[in-house]
Amino acid sequence: MEAYQEFAQVLLAASKFAMLLLSAAILIRCLRSMLSEKAEPETWGYLRLGRETLPVQHWESIIGSARSADLRVDRPKVGKVHAVLTRNDRGLWHIYDVFSKGGVWVNGEKVDESGAPLEDGDVVNLNGTNTRFLDIPPEKREKLDAARTAAGKTVSPSLTLIDLTLFQLCLLAQHALSASREHLPAIALGFATLILLQWCCYNAMRLIHRSGFEVETLAFYLSSLGMSVAASSTPEDMFKQILLTVAAVALFLLGGWWLRNLKRTSLMRGPMAVLALALLAVNVLFSESVFGARNWLEFGGYSFQPSELVKAAYIYVGASTLDRLYRKRNLFGFIAFSAVCVMALALIGDFGTALLFFVSFLVISFMRSGSIATVFLAVTGAGLAGFLAVSARPYIAQRFTVWGHVWEDVYDKGYQQTRAMSAAASGGLFGKGAGAGWLKDIFAANTDMVFAMVCEELGLLIAVCMVLAMLALAFFAVRSARNGRSAYYAIAACAAVSMLLCQLALNVFGSLDILPFTGVTFPFVSRGGSSLLSCWMLMAFIKGADNRLGASFAVRPADQDTGRRREEDGEEGRKR
Repeated sequence: MEAYQEFAQVLLAASKFAMLLLSAAILIRCLRSMLSEKAEPETWGYLRLGRETLPVQHWESIIGSARSADLRVDRPKVGKVHAVLTRNDRGLWHIYDVFSKGGVWVNGEKVDESGAPLEDGDVVNLNGTNTRFLDIPPEKREKLDAARTAAGKTVSPSLTLIDLTLFQLCLLAQHALSASREHLPAIALGFATLILLQWCCYNAMRLIHRSGFEVETLAFYLSSLGMSVAASSTPEDMFKQILLTVAAVALFLLGGWWLRNLKRTSLMRGPMAVLALALLAVNVLFSESVFGARNWLEFGGYSFQPSELVKAAYIYVGASTLDRLYRKRNLFGFIAFSAVCVMALALIGDFGTALLFFVSFLVISFMRSGSIATVFLAVTGAGLAGFLAVSARPYIAQRFTVWGHVWEDVYDKGYQQTRAMSAAASGGLFGKGAGAGWLKDIFAANTDMVFAMVCEELGLLIAVCMVLAMLALAFFAVRSARNGRSAYYAIAACAAVSMLLCQLALNVFGSLDILPFTGVTFPFVSRGGSSLLSCWMLMAFIKGADNRLGASFAVRPADQDTGRRREEDGEEGRKR
């Protein structure tokens, strides 16, 4: 027995040290691969202005004299935001007048509110300033793409995935030391399924010639910690956790495939909005109140949280700009949609998720309109709504009164947070070992206070790596959005990471009493199938913004795009 205990102690210590090294290796390799490769924006055409040639590097480009314009025409009579040049995924171009004073003409004909088609060689007049639009033929597009650097060349994604697999095996070894014999087979099956799933995804991407796998690797790293949290707190539900993980990854792949066709994506924004509102309506009408909130629905013995699934639908609808980038009425429609969503969340008492929606609304509305006044108006309205919510819901005001004073009432109002901070401190730098903590027995520890739970069991250093993985995803998404093909990809990715980062901050700082406790989950890690499904669906938007050569399966390759256009042009020619 003593020999076994000594062996267990040695194995636990070795696994802790190995997990820390592997976590650092995964983060460093992913960051190096994502950020060290030079950003190479795609060129889709040119706008010739005298001797100057401006490259068109986005599918929606603002033409104007402002420094922030995508195509800057620095002439006295050209407005700061004069026109918008758009390209659809069939390769067809249009130009729109953004309510300029001097107007826009194409080949001598004035452009009206519906815009005008644009072809190679057309002359575009911007209030007296002549420019010429030059489209890039398919042959030149292929040459430009051939000169770009493919993703995943700096750092091998397969070696990073091997590090992740070793990390998961170390986690499993720690659970083997603490779990009961009854639950160990299910826990082992959970980690085995996760390992098999990530390698199947990687090989599937290789089969379709995709070499960028950093986003998925970080998501699987966080999901591994989530699997560990589930194994520690509710080992009897491991089979459910396995099924939800498989379903979440399947939704990620389905979402990425769906986003490949922007026309289809745009056409479905109306039905998606209706579906989101219908889910919230069902939640409002049929859910039962639990601890002041009515955000759960029971169906067939399973419970789910509709607001989590609505997150992806909300961003899907809000980012649908496409060729309507210049129209304010779309912004007003999105404001109305957002207001209904937030009111529904307020009715069910889910104010933490309402705050996430509001932050994403600010990001989407600003990126769509560029109007500080719109954002200021929204913040003012939210402040008023928050005041009314605090007045109408006393338990919300109570959370603010407890904020910063949890140690004054450790057996009532500050019970959860004081236990969370004590457990986090007791874990030290390396933790007690997976499944060996006591915080898991406190209500909502595996959801609302999961950061403290990870600190206790796996150590502060692993918990910090968990946060850094989320920050790496966010930084990469914002960096990719600057060079994204379409405004849809850019806005959706930035909105998705803003929602995830806000969720991260509320969970971490709320459990440590740095911010008011809102009961928001940590992305990927907190136990809960609805949250896991939502996070993986949001990953599809981040993946869509990655326009590195061969990086994203959510972006149609240029050779397929030009090939499809050739076929369509040939069909139109035969019809003529």
